[in-house]
Order: sequence, then C-alpha cells, then structure tokens
Amino acid sequence: MDKKFQTVIGKDVIESLTLGMYDDSRFIYREYVQNAADQIDKAIKDSLLDKEQGEIHITIDEEKRVISVEDNATGIAQSRVQPILQNIAQSTKQRGIDKGFRGIGRLGGLAYCEKLVFETSVKGETSKTILTWDAALLKDIINNRKDKEDAVSVIERVTGIYFEDEDIDRHYFRVILIGVSNDELLNKDSVAEYLSMVAPLPFSTKFIFRSKIYDELKNEQIHLDEYKIYLNSEQLFKAYSTYVYDGDDMNKRKVDEVIDIVFFKSKDSRDGLIYWGWYGVSTFNRQLRSINLARGFRLRKSNIQIGNEYTLLKLHRDNRFNFYFFGEIHGVHQDLIPNSRRDYFIENDICALFEQKLRNYFHTHIYKLCYTASEINSSLKKIEDLKMFEIEFRQKNENGFTDKKEHSEYRERFEQKKEEALKAKKKIEKIEFEATKDDSQSITKILNRVSQPQTSLEIEGIKIPEDNAKPKFRVDNLSSLNKDERKFLARVFIIIRDVLDADIAENLIQKIEEELK
Repeated sequence: MDKKFQTVIGKDVIESLTLGMYDDSRFIYREYVQNAADQIDKAIKDSLLDKEQGEIHITIDEEKRVISVEDNATGIAQSRVQPILQNIAQSTKQRGIDKGFRGIGRLGGLAYCEKLVFETSVKGETSKTILTWDAALLKDIINNRKDKEDAVSVIERVTGIYFEDEDIDRHYFRVILIGVSNDELLNKDSVAEYLSMVAPLPFSTKFIFRSKIYDELKNEQIHLDEYKIYLNSEQLFKAYSTYVYDGDDMNKRKVDEVIDIVFFKSKDSRDGLIYWGWYGVSTFNRQLRSINLARGFRLRKSNIQIGNEYTLLKLHRDNRFNFYFFGEIHGVHQDLIPNSRRDYFIENDICALFEQKLRNYFHTHIYKLCYTASEINSSLKKIEDLKMFEIEFRQKNENGFTDKKEHSEYRERFEQKKEEALKAKKKIEKIEFEATKDDSQSITKILNRVSQPQTSLEIEGIKIPEDNAKPKFRVDNLSSLNKDERKFLARVFIIIRDVLDADIAENLIQKIEEELK
C-alpha cells in the first residue's frame, strides 16, 4: 500500500447526503421533529422535563419565507455544538433505540434555503450557540465543476459559529431556514397534512376509537411515542377520522363510518413483540378514495411513518385491499431499523420475519375479510332486490300489465329473485356460523351492523298473488274505449314495449293513457 496516498472525500458527497437525499421536500419536517423528539426523551430521562412538558413548535412565515422548528428539550452544550452540528453522518445516537441516528437529517434543509441556522442553549450556560450553514454558497461550490475541493474544506468554508448572551435557565434547540426556496414547505395546509400522517402525534379526541386504542396499549403494556407538536401555535393530531368519505375536495360527502377497530400483533420465537397494529372496520368494503387522507395500512417505527400509503402493497395478496382500511402497523422489534431514506427497514433476519408474518396476516385474515364482506354485501343486495321487486310487482298488479307476456315475465323474475334471496340468506347464516366458530371479530362486527331490523333476513313471507289469479291489464283502466279498441291498443302497447327502451316505452304508454282517459 502506498503510504503517500491520502484518501479524499469529494464535495459531491455533501450533495448526496443532504441536497439529494429525499423525493418529498416536506421530509425536513420529519427529520427535525424526530431529532426534537429524541431530545425530549432525553430531557425527560434526565428529569429536566416532566412527560407532559415537552413541546415542539413549528413556525412558518410565508411572507418572510422563514421556517423554524424549536423544542424545549436539552439543547446542546457549547463544547459539543461543532462536533454534532458541523459534522456529517457522525451521530452520537444509538441505532435501534433513538429515532434518528445517522447524523444527516438535520442538514436536509440546506437544499431548500439560502441559510440554515442552528441555535441552542443548555441549562446552566449563560450564552447560546449559533451555528450557521451558508446554503447558497454551498450550492455554488458544489455546482462549480472546476473546483475540486474536498468535503471537509467545503464545510469549513460554508459554516460559522457565534455566541450570544442567554438566560442561564433556558434550554432549547432551534432550527431556522432563511430564504426558503420551496413553496410547498411554506404551505401550512400541505405541511399540516404531511405531519398529521408522518409525525409521532396523538390521536384527536374527535376520533371516537382513540380511548379504545390507548386502553389496548395499556393492557398489552405497549409504549406509544407521542409528542405535542404545534404548527403556527395550533396543535396537530393524527388525521384518522371516524367517517369514510367519497368525492373530492370540492364535493366531499360521507358514505360510511368506522364501526369498530381490530387489533393484531406478532411475536418472535422468544416471545418478543415484532409488531402490533390496528385497523378500522366498516361496511364500505371497497377502496377508499384519496379524499380519505389516512387511507391504507401505514407502517410506523417509534410512531413515525415509514414510507407512505403504498409501502406495504407488496405484502398483500390483492393490492386493492390495502386501501379498504384505515390502519397502522408499528414495527417494535429493536432490529427493525429504518433505512437512510426512511421508506422501509434495513434488510436483515428480523425484517424478513416481519415480512413473513405480516404477509401471512394480510393473505389470510385481511384477504378473507374483504371477500367475506363482499359476499355479505352481495347477499344483502339480493335480499333487498327481492323486497323492492315485490313492491314493484304489487304496483304493477294494481295498475295493470301491458299483456300476458309481461305478466308472465314479472312472475318469472320474482321467482328467480326469491330463489336468489333464499340462497343469499343461507350464505349469510353460514358466514355467521363460521364467524362464531372462528371467533372472527371483524366479520361479527360487520354482520351486527348490517343485520339490523331494516335489513331483516325474513324473506319467506314475501309473496305475490297466486298464478291462477286473473291479472289486470293496463287497457282495462281505459273505460272510454270499447272492447275492440282496447284490444287494438293493447297490441300497440306490446309493440311499443318490444321496440323501445324500457323507460322511453313506459313514458310513451303513460302519455297515451293520459290522452285516452
């Protein structure tokens, strides 16, 4: 080995690790929130804060194009500011324990501003430390292909450190992005939506199953990381809703509601928890439209979303079923470690076991639930069709049929619908029995919801007049016509019915009847 050779890390590595790391610019909020959350955990552990005192405040000034993210946790001591904030990919955090541990996320904001500022103070120090990154200069240096500076030299050129007086009791960490270039980062609604699904937020009190989830976690002795996070002074909550919506932003309407939630979990061979999850049960049983912001099974680690609503598609037997639900899967095992882009876990034995167990759950339970719910809805529709057709038949019998052929067709259709309805009833009864035998919570909840008095399964009593009863014909109502005229008109009605669309034919016949009455 040539001892004179010295390894050089080029400046482009800075771009790879900071400026070009993620697809969605809003990731910077996730990175700063998870760093703040880690420090709040440490502040609570060190008795600097009580559990309820930790707060993260995000402020967006769209007019001035400035963003700040601040926590009231430990802060960073002056002696450690440069080693932590001026170095790249050199973190003091523990992999598998802390939420952030690679030491690159905090610099993500460099891609979207002219200047990145870190301000921090710890309790007991009389001054705060201010470390700045000149993002505009950094981009110029990286884009200058003639300049071959190494990464260390570039960092030293674009960073600066300053000190200002501070209250000795203050402790905080603040990130400030000045001259923000990305409009979406300044869009409060977009940022709020993003954080409502990604950040480790509590459930809203408007979500009626909030208490049930917390009670389940308490009973199972599972800890769920949650933090008070504010956007321009308004506290944020997870976006889960009790209702299912259809339409779009301009025409949003309720079409169903979550009737209950089901919990599930899986353990390894040593009885260690790999993951736990929950999903909402409704009778909607089709893909939720994107107007439902929280749709789909979402993967989370430390209560921070991993990837997006599409991340778990590959584990489903039928991809559609991922979007039939609201739900979360929380990776708990210490070896389920998010990759650098936080769009999935690092591949290892535990990740493979996680996929195997979750895939099996999706392929059996969720797949069966969706198809069984579809059978329930289809069967109920057949029963409802029979009831509606009975009403239609009786109205037709009272007003009169066009001819004997139509009367015969109506009777045949009724018998066919009743036979289908009887089969549908038996299918529902079979599903009810199997749900009881298998202790299927989800199916039982759906059945309890749909099998209400208004959807009664008692169909044996649904009947129409006996076949030997003489039917009434429409021309019988035209008493102003003689027998031959009515007979001729009956033939006209038959022709109209045979050659025209059903609705058009009915409208024409009604017009003729009105004229001749």
